[in-house]
Amino acid sequence: MAAALTRYVGRILSRQTALMGGVSVENGGVHVPWLTSVMTLRTSAPLGAEPKKKKKVDPRREQVMRERLKKKLKKLERVPPELIPIEDFITPTKCLDETRVRSAPRLSFDESESRALLLKEWGRYKHEQHLAEMQAIQLALEAQREAMDELKTESEELYQAALQPDPLMFPFSREGPAYTPPKANYEAPDGKYTDITKVYTQ
Repeated sequence: MAAALTRYVGRILSRQTALMGGVSVENGGVHVPWLTSVMTLRTSAPLGAEPKKKKKVDPRREQVMRERLKKKLKKLERVPPELIPIEDFITPTKCLDETRVRSAPRLSFDESESRALLLKEWGRYKHEQHLAEMQAIQLALEAQREAMDELKTESEELYQAALQPDPLMFPFSREGPAYTPPKANYEAPDGKYTDITKVYTQ
């Protein structure tokens, strides 16, 4: 009885599949869709599915969740955004250690007095040197002014020629950069280095 019922159900299913185009007869044989070539056009049998049931949500619980999200958003708005630090402007902590203080060497009384006297002597020497240089410059300007006045009274042409700058007094020669075409397929040496750049994510 069970075998007959199974055969009957199988026949019905095979007929329905043949009507839907799932099985076709080619050259006296049965054509099965899942054994066909990849290049052939085939269709699959429609599959029935039950729609997913929506979970019942408690409106009070949903309201509580919304209020929590609003509080979190307000808290995030109060906190200012974290800026990426510039490491070049940050002093290393090892340099801020107050214990790392180099003490000045202690000098004897005679050494400190000799250094103070030497510093005063050096100051007097530089002051006298400055006065001598200023006096020499002043005398040179006075002599130049007198010579130019005498030259102007003698000849106006020579006076105008004397006012022109002398290019041979301070010889200057230069050679500019050479504009050459760049080398093709030249890779500049970058050298070996270790990239320690920190990547910050906000």
